[in-house]
Amino acid sequence: MTMASLPSSLHLLLSLLSLLSPVAISTTFTITNNCGYTVWPGILSGAGTPPVPTTGFSLSHGESRAVAMSPSWSGRLWGRSLCSTDPSTAKFSCSTGDCGSGTLACSSGAAPPTTLAEFTLAGSGGLDFFDVSLVDGYNLPIVIVPQSGAATGKCTATGCAVDINGLCPSDLRVFAGDDEGKSVACRSACEAFGKPEFCCSGEYGNPNTCKPSSYSEFFKNACPRAYSYAYDDASSTFTCATGTDYEITFCPATTSQKAGEKIPTAAKVPLINDTMVFMGVVDTSSAVATHTWSTIFASVIVFWLTHLHRLFF
Repeated sequence: MTMASLPSSLHLLLSLLSLLSPVAISTTFTITNNCGYTVWPGILSGAGTPPVPTTGFSLSHGESRAVAMSPSWSGRLWGRSLCSTDPSTAKFSCSTGDCGSGTLACSSGAAPPTTLAEFTLAGSGGLDFFDVSLVDGYNLPIVIVPQSGAATGKCTATGCAVDINGLCPSDLRVFAGDDEGKSVACRSACEAFGKPEFCCSGEYGNPNTCKPSSYSEFFKNACPRAYSYAYDDASSTFTCATGTDYEITFCPATTSQKAGEKIPTAAKVPLINDTMVFMGVVDTSSAVATHTWSTIFASVIVFWLTHLHRLFF
């Protein structure tokens, strides 16, 4: 039997099924700069991942940009600060988060210390996996907030909402140029000291031997949902149903600080206790309803396709 001879009802069901899948897997990142200064986001795709429309751009204070991500995309996103172009060489560079390309676009990862937003879309179990990592240090506050999709697994906001540069331990601080009065980033203990127990390498290369240090606990206390060291998975990896959109915001707790200035208070972020900042759970009730009806609709189509196949084949 040819496609031309199939009943019109089967044609209709096939058409509906073909339209269903692309909608379910589309993902948009809305990237917003709420800092009181320009941020230059960088994006790096993982190995074997389809390229994204842009790998680097600038966002002025209050500006947003939507980026359509390829299905099954994985990679990382970060913010660069204190960037400029050398007038004599036309080389673009940044004091923090620089990717070494010499241009606005990035072709490699960020130089530490940098706060990283990491994603694996359409991963195992039909879930997106995402986290904010301070394993490579910290330079800017970043928060990821799911915008749609079913509340499957740990589908909640995560990130580091506070500017901890001003609180950074003195032996981890990074200063901009010759200005040693202003900390612009905070190194990880691994980068600062290179010891295996801080880097989770060598005999410390497994979760049984690599434990939190006083340095990683500093990051964890400030940002309890962010990765603070390599094996910090239990409290730092989050999941949403594939097809969820995400809002990624730099400096969510402030609109006026300059790069490197300490935020005097994190009052806009609810506190769990005196030392831990909690990112509230996202209300996804409407998204759950939408996802549920989509699932029911898909199930009905599959049922009728199976039934018609038995009748005509």
